[in-house]
Amino acid sequence: MNQPEPTADPELPRGVALAWGVAAHPQRGPKRELSIERIVDAAIEIADAEGLAAVSMSRVATALGFTTMSLYRYVTSKDDLVLLMQEGASLPVQPAESLARDWRAGVTAWVLGIRSTYREHPWLVDIPISGAPITPNSLHIVDWFLHEVRELPLSDGEKMSALLLLTAYVRATSAQERDLGAAAVAQGEAGAGVFAALAELVTPERFPALSPLFAAGGYVPPADDAEEDADTDFAFGLERILDGLQYHLDRIESGVSDGETHAHGAAAPPAHDEGLDPLLALPRDPKVREAAKARKEAEQRVREAEKALREAQKREREAVKQAREREQHAREKAVQGKQKAARQG
Repeated sequence: MNQPEPTADPELPRGVALAWGVAAHPQRGPKRELSIERIVDAAIEIADAEGLAAVSMSRVATALGFTTMSLYRYVTSKDDLVLLMQEGASLPVQPAESLARDWRAGVTAWVLGIRSTYREHPWLVDIPISGAPITPNSLHIVDWFLHEVRELPLSDGEKMSALLLLTAYVRATSAQERDLGAAAVAQGEAGAGVFAALAELVTPERFPALSPLFAAGGYVPPADDAEEDADTDFAFGLERILDGLQYHLDRIESGVSDGETHAHGAAAPPAHDEGLDPLLALPRDPKVREAAKARKEAEQRVREAEKALREAQKREREAVKQAREREQHAREKAVQGKQKAARQG
């Protein structure tokens, strides 16, 4: 009987193999003091100081005192270098196992750990997401999260969905915090002047809901309080996400699950307060549904009327502005005429 031919071992991409330490040793040149670790450390140092865009193979080689071609004996492309930089910079410190904590405290520690790496290395948010984590440190981060939620009655898919939700939140808010901080530094004192000037334009007539907040100084925090306010905003959002997970867990505990079905196999109708079309939750009585449809059409007409009113108010404001400009122009012209007549007299 013929034996099946053995299949070849799957080959990892070069950068991933380097991260795992299973890549073939590079063809070393005469200067053996160069290493992958030194190359990655130098690249991270450049990115920390000047951003990811400043990193290039030639720039790293110059920082190390080697030729660019010397680097290619160790790291074959800039993409591999960026992957190794991400791997080297993105492993937060995991709390000791001896610390007693519930799932919520554990997930919070996990999120704050990731956020700390983004604050230490802001350029991490500029690296595009190219797929599922496959390097050692990135998989340690996944493993840490799964450890914190190991006792929750969630499916594997739900646990991974929760991980994606939280990583998306911390990545987005970290990018926003980094960009706002850079903008504040670039604007300097001029930034405060801009908002002071805007205070004259953000009037109750044009922005009835925003103007009180703007006038009270709550729209943009003072520069000295920016980091503290960023922490407060971040904590608020994180707590609401965790509240949502707790709500889902409570539903599971009470025997209610998403996609729950009736005895006849039909999907349970969504409740009116779930943000879906309320018509879907109405009885099947034709008169009820007809009345509800008429109500929706009336609401649509009200919205259209409100839109027409806003447009009319806008035209009115523009007309008033133009009339005032014409009056001002006429007054200036009259003054100029009197001044001209006085000079001629």
